[in-house]
Amino acid sequence: MLQKKKINHYKHGTWYGKPYHFFGDYLYHTFNAKILKLSINANLGCPNRDGTVGSSGCIFCYEGSASPTATGTMSIHQQMQAAVDGFNRGMYSPRYIAYFQAFTNTYATVDVLKRLYDTALAFPNVVGLMIGTRPDCLPDDVLDLIASYKNENFELWLEIGMQSMHDKSLQFLQRGHTHAQTMDAITRASKRGIPVCVHIILGIPGESWDDMMSTAIEISRLPVQGVKIHHLHVIKNTPLEALYTNDKVPLLSFKQYVSYVCDFIERLRGDIVIHRLLGDQPKDMLIAPAWGLHKGTVLKAIEDELLWRGTYQGFLCDSY
Repeated sequence: MLQKKKINHYKHGTWYGKPYHFFGDYLYHTFNAKILKLSINANLGCPNRDGTVGSSGCIFCYEGSASPTATGTMSIHQQMQAAVDGFNRGMYSPRYIAYFQAFTNTYATVDVLKRLYDTALAFPNVVGLMIGTRPDCLPDDVLDLIASYKNENFELWLEIGMQSMHDKSLQFLQRGHTHAQTMDAITRASKRGIPVCVHIILGIPGESWDDMMSTAIEISRLPVQGVKIHHLHVIKNTPLEALYTNDKVPLLSFKQYVSYVCDFIERLRGDIVIHRLLGDQPKDMLIAPAWGLHKGTVLKAIEDELLWRGTYQGFLCDSY
């Protein structure tokens, strides 16, 4: 069995040479092995689509799923094997995290969820479980189930779509939940020792720089262990596409996004693991901005900007 190492990832404003605490480095140095995520579509649907809280979904969500590349037409094992076959593994022997990504992956009874999660964990060389969901779909019995998977040699993450701390922004995004519900879900998960990663979006129309930074400060105050930072981007076949086509959605420029992300990172607690620094969509699905297709360029620009500033994650965070 692969053993997780209990090590200090932070030293003098850098994490393995980076000015921020990056998830990929965290995984590699924790397991001393390459860890890859295998995306799964469990066909669980979403209360923001079936009429429970809404019928059209979030404004940015592709009508097929939260992940256009995920497919629910195959079994969980088949999806995971297809993902493995698609990786160029080279000479190393990777381990895997089963990633329930598409739609709302706690939107079922405990018995159904346990069967789905257990099926994924039975796949060879799986050392972790990631579950993406909404804050209004985490009743106590589901959180108890997720907590049952905790193990010191196992990587467990509950991903919660926070997006912003501002209810006006959640309304624009047609999320169908409030920030109070997000805080409640995070608090109850934390009480069970479940590591939480929140998703946030920078560049939501109507949000000022102060609004975005207040979300960073809020995350640092909450019992959160990880964050995924996305830029607002326009995907085909989404409600956002219609607004963008009618010039009703201003998008951040490349330079603006790099600057805002660095400002955001400076206000995040240094122990928070950054899972992602921009959204990621296939070229044939993306409408705008085009710079979002150049992931490596964006990541290098963010790191270069922090190095130029002489700052790092947590530099302006009072609680770290």
